Formats: sequence, structure tokens, C-alpha cells
Amino acid sequence: MQIIKNPTRKEWAELLKRPEIDTSSLLDTVRAVLDNVRQNGDSALRDYELKFDKVSLSALQVSDDEIAQSASQVPHLLKEAISQAKRNIEKFHQAQECELPYMNVIPEVRCWQKRVPIQKVGLYIPGGTAPLFSTVLMLAIPAQIAGCDEVVLCTPPNTEGNVHPAVLYAAHLCGVTKIFKIGGAQAIAAMAYGTGSVPKVYKIFGPGNQYVTAAKQLVSLRDAAIDMPAGPSEVAIIADGSAHPRYIAADLLSQAEHGVDSQSILITTDEDIIPLVLEEVEKQLELLPRKDLAQKALEHSRIIFIPKIEDAIDCVNEYAPEHLIIMTKNYTVVAENIINAGSVFLGDYSPESAGDYASGTNHTLPTNGNVKAYSGVCLDSFTKKISFQELSREGLSMLSNAIEIMAENEQLMAHKNAVEVRLERVYREEEEDERAWRR
Repeated sequence: MQIIKNPTRKEWAELLKRPEIDTSSLLDTVRAVLDNVRQNGDSALRDYELKFDKVSLSALQVSDDEIAQSASQVPHLLKEAISQAKRNIEKFHQAQECELPYMNVIPEVRCWQKRVPIQKVGLYIPGGTAPLFSTVLMLAIPAQIAGCDEVVLCTPPNTEGNVHPAVLYAAHLCGVTKIFKIGGAQAIAAMAYGTGSVPKVYKIFGPGNQYVTAAKQLVSLRDAAIDMPAGPSEVAIIADGSAHPRYIAADLLSQAEHGVDSQSILITTDEDIIPLVLEEVEKQLELLPRKDLAQKALEHSRIIFIPKIEDAIDCVNEYAPEHLIIMTKNYTVVAENIINAGSVFLGDYSPESAGDYASGTNHTLPTNGNVKAYSGVCLDSFTKKISFQELSREGLSMLSNAIEIMAENEQLMAHKNAVEVRLERVYREEEEDERAWRR
């Protein structure tokens, strides 16, 4: 990780740049895919599934039998974890249903609002290096609460032509029945234009690689709305001398393991914490199955020392991160001054993993500085808010099984580790208290 100490404000813009991706040739490739699907429908989709996902499909839609079988293929503990996460996400999003009451703006002038769901929505769930069944929950639950008439889900199959059972189980749990084995830009095209098999939708949601992102941006010009501009995932951490270097390192790595183009930024007011964090990053990095991915992401990640907390807050607001973790002694005061962030995590016991899985807030968020103008997915997305969460030690303990099981099954071990390193301290303190009591 690059280390920058006490930079001037003029240097911030350069320091806070995201990894650059050359999209000049990519857009031409994606346009060709979109045009082919628009003209040739299911035939083009089958050709692209064979070309990109290496599978020949006789039917694009997941059958009822495949959905039913998924329940028996998902481990019991994972099903319990998904159910716990679903309950929390439902609770948080149901609370967003508040209607603006009838009001007299002035006498005899009455105003009100009516919430009307988008009739047809499409959800894209990436395959890639991990089955993101958690994203099914994040998108399908608010769509269901909003009352969308038709929900279409596309996700890439494996080379045997199957969708990961946890993705199917989560979709079934959320009432999604129209599931298609289609990935990449061709999936976005299918939902934007409609084909013989895939219904056309009015708005498309979900993360994806650069081809999916480009396809969403192109179809949004004319054919379908999209949730938000998005790109590689990112996290910023504000920390002072009270923060735990081990926790910081765990959170930096849980972001970095997403992919080589992810970015982790630590802004600290305490210069002495920097070598301790770097030491912990090296230790924890060696234990990760996705070490190579995380290591490459760290190459364009940074630690920035800014002595004054007010300047550190301004720097974060300029960066406008997708995820923001605040580990300072007065984190609630710091949080009040945050104006640009997708989802904010407060205190020592609120790792990003909690919001990614089970705290209840939505993890589908704008990236690349777009939180300056966009909010993350919420109930309003289906019919600009910032989400915050603060977990106590007890709260994290109660959620730990769900978070760790889900993270392990998605093969994101740094997410699991971000919980474990915190609970190790909790258990140690409890043991010490018990020994002291016995004495």
C-alpha cells in the first residue's frame, strides 16, 4: 500500500483517483453484443452462453424442478444464515414504506404522495469467482416489499449449465420464479430488449464486471432505466489513535479480496498506527485463499496521514466512498459530518461484512465517487439516502454465525475474518472477567 503523509488539499484529487480502466474498445464489444441480442433474441443468447460461459443450453430459464432441488443442495447452517439475513433486510426496508402524510401547504392547497411500484424489474446476479446469493436478498427483498408485478433474475450458469443452489434458494425464499441462465452483457441486453424467453423490464439492478457495467450504461440511454452508475468496489476508513490496527487491516483486506480493481483507503490522524496496520495487513494477507487478488488490489490502495480530524473528514467527503468505516473515539460526531458515502459503519464492532450480509442495510451501492449524487438501493429504488449501522459487541456476537457462514460459502474469507478478529477480543475479555470473578 502507498503511504502518503500530510498531503496538501491540492494533492487530494490525484491521491484519491480510482484505478483506471480503458473502456474504449470495451464499449464497441458491448454494443455488438447488445445489437445481436436485440436482433436475434434467444438464439444470440445461446451463442453467447456457449462462447462466454462455455455451456450449451437447451433452455435458458431455470426450471421449477431446479429451484425446488436447490433447497436440498444448500447446507442447513447456510439456509439458517440466509433466513436470518433476510429477516433483517426485510425489517430495515419495510420501515422505509412511510408515506408523506396529507398536508396543507397553505390553506386549501393540499399535497401528498402515492408510492407506485415499478411494474417490471430485472435483477443481475454475478457469477464469477463467488456465488453472490447475498445480492439476491439485497435486490429481491425490496422489489417484493415495493410490490413489483414482475421480477426477472439473470445469472451466469456454470459449465454444466447449473446455477449455484444458494442463488436459487435465496431467489425462491424471496418469491422470484423467473430465473434465467444468462450472464454478462448479453443478460443486460435480454432484460432491456426482451426476447422469446426473457421478458423486457423497465429497470435493471445489480452489480457486475466492466462489460455488465458498460451494457447497463448503454441500455440506460434509451431502453431501460438502471439502479445507479457502478464500478469496482471500494472502502475508506477514518481512524484515530483509539482504533485497533488488527481491525483496520481486516477491513482493508475484506474489501481488497473482492477483485484486483477494488480499492481500500485508510485516512488516519495518528501516524504511529500506520506501521502497525501494515504489519497486520501482511500477517492476515498470508492466510487468505484469495491472497493474489487482494495483493493486486492493495497495489493501488493507500494509507493517508492527515493530522486534523476535520481535514480527514473533508478528504473522505471528497473521495465519496461506496463504504465508509469510522473507527474513532467520537465516531458519532464524525458521522454527523459525512455527506458523501454509500453506507457508513460506526465503531469497532461494525465491520463492512455486517452490511454486506446481515445487518439489514442494502449492499448495492454507487461507486467511483457517484455517491456525491446517487444513493444506494433502497425501497425508493423500486417505486438519496445514506445507510448507517452501529453494532455493539453483543449485536455482532448474535450475527456472527450468519455472517461467517455466508462469507465462508461465498469464499470471501477476509469478510469472515473481519468478524472473527473482533470476537476474539470479546471472548478473551469475557474469559478474563470470569477468571477474575472466580478469584
